[in-house]
Amino acid sequence: MLSGLMNFLGSCWRPSSDKYVHSGSDAVGRQDGLLWYKDTGQHLNGEFSFAVVQANNLLEDQSQIESGPLSSLECGPYGTFIGVYDGHGGPETSRYINNHLFHNLKRFTSEQQSMSVDVIRKAFQATEEGFFSIVSKQWSIKPQIASVGSCCLAGVICGGNLYIANVGDSRAVLGKLVKATGEVLAVQLSAEHNAAIESVRQELHALHPDDSQIVVLKHNVWRVKGLIQVICSLLR
Repeated sequence: MLSGLMNFLGSCWRPSSDKYVHSGSDAVGRQDGLLWYKDTGQHLNGEFSFAVVQANNLLEDQSQIESGPLSSLECGPYGTFIGVYDGHGGPETSRYINNHLFHNLKRFTSEQQSMSVDVIRKAFQATEEGFFSIVSKQWSIKPQIASVGSCCLAGVICGGNLYIANVGDSRAVLGKLVKATGEVLAVQLSAEHNAAIESVRQELHALHPDDSQIVVLKHNVWRVKGLIQVICSLLR
């Protein structure tokens, strides 16, 4: 399944500095009500900006930027990792991904001594299996944990390449500068897995020909089994 979700793109990024600047959970930002933002920050390949808006009483989403070594080896590779985790049903899954996906990525990068699509795929699978193990142990005393999940969108800049991996309906967009006009064009890099997309509904019907209720229009919104729009996510 994950092999169909991986999108490998060549890019011309080059590190702007040899220094490693970490901007993860300890990044300094500004708070304005339910908005947290950081206008500019430095990562290994350039600059970044970041913003988070809390839309629910309980923040179910997580995000991170990690820049520097992408493995535990002194020889590298080096690069930048970006993760956006849109939780649903509760914050447990997105928090788990935030705490484990990058570490799993570094583990598999160390084993293979390079960054690759296979490394990212294995990191996704290991993260899902890790949380599934927690659900298996806790669901009898905490049944709610079996109904939480999270979209997972990750990007890695390494070795002059951009890797994008997506499970769910978050979206990665590349801003492309048109030198002739000065315009910036938005180029979508990831595919979305949402029942609102007709081709996705057709795929679900093809996979479940005996289930007439696999996709239901509820309150003018297409939902899987009438429950959720996202057809693919970690754990749910």
